[in-house]
Amino acid sequence: MRMTNMLHFTENHRFCVSRDFSLSSLDYKMLAMMYQPMIGGYAISLYQVLYQQISAERVGYSPLEQQRKLFLLLELEQGERGRKYLIEQSSKLEAIGLLQTNRKFLPDEEDYIFEYTLFAPLGPNEFFRNQHLTLLLRDKVGKFMLLSLREELLAPEPEECRDASVENLSVPFYDLFRLNTQVIDYELEQALYEASASKQTDVRLDVMTKGFKYADIIMRFPRGASNRIFVEALKHAPEQMAAINIVAKKYNLSLQETCRLLDEDGVFSEDGELQMDLLQYNANLFYRQTKKRGEERERTLARSEERGQGADHESAEDAIADKSVEMQYYLEVPQQLRGDCTDHQYNYIMRNEPYTAVLKMFFTQGSIPDGVLNIFEKIDLNYKLNEEVINVLIHFLHIDRRSWAKSSIEAVASDMLGKQINTYEQAVEYVREKISYKQKAASKVEAAKAGGGAVTRGRQGKTQKPHIPIVVPDAGATASSRLTEEELEAARKMAQKLDERFNRKS
Repeated sequence: MRMTNMLHFTENHRFCVSRDFSLSSLDYKMLAMMYQPMIGGYAISLYQVLYQQISAERVGYSPLEQQRKLFLLLELEQGERGRKYLIEQSSKLEAIGLLQTNRKFLPDEEDYIFEYTLFAPLGPNEFFRNQHLTLLLRDKVGKFMLLSLREELLAPEPEECRDASVENLSVPFYDLFRLNTQVIDYELEQALYEASASKQTDVRLDVMTKGFKYADIIMRFPRGASNRIFVEALKHAPEQMAAINIVAKKYNLSLQETCRLLDEDGVFSEDGELQMDLLQYNANLFYRQTKKRGEERERTLARSEERGQGADHESAEDAIADKSVEMQYYLEVPQQLRGDCTDHQYNYIMRNEPYTAVLKMFFTQGSIPDGVLNIFEKIDLNYKLNEEVINVLIHFLHIDRRSWAKSSIEAVASDMLGKQINTYEQAVEYVREKISYKQKAASKVEAAKAGGGAVTRGRQGKTQKPHIPIVVPDAGATASSRLTEEELEAARKMAQKLDERFNRKS
């Protein structure tokens, strides 16, 4: 415990203890025979006192109490001398991994409290694999005593089984059990979330800033898991730890979720190499499923709130003033609705009515398909697109003759979200820009078809070579360009002289 000012650590400060384990008979034996020789009996007594603050049949947090209780139970002098001695003993527990001390600031009371987090002692196998603890115990009790303790605590494997081949016959979880993922118990999930909200917040903040450490993962990884030996090897593989933290940060995984993914079959090869592609694939599936469940939960809660507050919504709607539309942002009434409403009425509806009423205007032959309602409900409740913008989106889908399939609607909604379209005017400008672009593209195609003598395109879409006309000389120019007999004779003599000169040189 790093304390520079004794006034910041007094018997008047409050404390609480947290732990998520219960000590077994083997743990008590490890404390007495392995840990006590290393750090002394008084430090182990402090550990026992902190452990007893919570009932042995429970895990979690103890109530807040003044640290004076610890001083009285340990018969420490209440003053600076006693504080220093308590800090010294707690530091020994922290150094060997049995305790972690945190100080929290309470803004309402403008004071600090101390949280003592206890950890279970290592088992014999883990203890003797830890080089630092083994060497420290050797220095305290000697080599022969250390070997004697090892023989007492570790039962060896029978000699007949050492050279035998091993076949894993264990049944994986999903081969035996099938979970019902279609039914969501919102009350249960809310209760579980509230119970672990503080820890999850701290863990997620840690992974977003520094990432998980090897100690964080190994302390929460199941000891009997098949991948335990590979996870223990991560201590000497910093590049694999970095890869795990990248995946955890990318998909916003908690420490518990990361350990669960590392325990999946095939995540590590037979040589202990991390299979990054499979880990990332599983993390992506988990992320998408969690996102989908969160969106469904959000929509269900919104529906229940609307049913429970129907009267309040009606009174609120009466109190809200209707929004007007400027003439320059009027949308043209589609051909289907021109006999039912004027330009002013249509734009008033698009600006002020809910999207469900606008959908009914376009689906007149029957009820609105469930797939269309579900996607627009998702756009409204999860994507948080304003209702007037959703109405303009419906108008654009109709006049542009786009498909009412989920992928088509999501494509337009995603484009609007990416361009940060939040108002009715921005949505109208977006629609006009899209229609104008489409009209310009169509006019270019028509102009290319009309000018057939210009550049054309072949079957494969490649530009053909332009037709180059051949110039044919007229008869008069051909006659005037012929040589006379004298000019021909002079040319023959010149050729003979050149031949003779060439033959001499050769």
